[in-house]
Amino acid sequence: MTLRVVVADDQALVRTGFRMIIDARDDLEVVGEASDGQEAVRLTRGLAPDVVLMDVRMPVVDGIEATRQIAESGSRTRVLVLTTWDVDAHVVAALRAGASGFLLKDMRPAELVDAIRLTARGDALLAPAVLSRVLDRFLRTTPDPAPPPSLEGLSGREREVLTLIGQALSNAEIAERLRLSEATVKNHVTAVLRKLGLRDRLQAVVAAYDHGLVQPRRP
Repeated sequence: MTLRVVVADDQALVRTGFRMIIDARDDLEVVGEASDGQEAVRLTRGLAPDVVLMDVRMPVVDGIEATRQIAESGSRTRVLVLTTWDVDAHVVAALRAGASGFLLKDMRPAELVDAIRLTARGDALLAPAVLSRVLDRFLRTTPDPAPPPSLEGLSGREREVLTLIGQALSNAEIAERLRLSEATVKNHVTAVLRKLGLRDRLQAVVAAYDHGLVQPRRP
């Protein structure tokens, strides 16, 4: 199965570089390029790609607002936000808008390719340089204007799983912690996402913080 990608960046040279990296892989294909956020939204609606690589700073409509529009449209496309700016406010805004991942543009080509594959699968993805800082310091101090999804429909075990997702544990680590099989944990994760109406694992991390299931670590 080939993963279809749209590249959204206002710099043509950057788009060309990403296209060369992506199209060199047998399982990836760039199906469209956008020079601003509005065009990115339009291409996503028309092409239904698996992943959009979305720059933050773009004309007409910026990457954060474009991400919000894509998420709110009900599209199954996942957005991987890329920026040269290691700014926590951008990360939080992207997550609140519905991004499925956040990476800095100075990554190696292999890291970009892996990021696209991970994002398409729905796995949580944040650059290691920003992950713990964002989760511990910013998600709980910058609440989403919209209320988080209700947890009433979750079973006790599913709440446990959501809490551990919020701690950025992998399925294998959750399985070890709860003494369950990885297959069982995967089923619980799927149920949590479905019941809460969440797009992917990273949005579950945000939900766990919003509900106070995970508390920021003390500095």
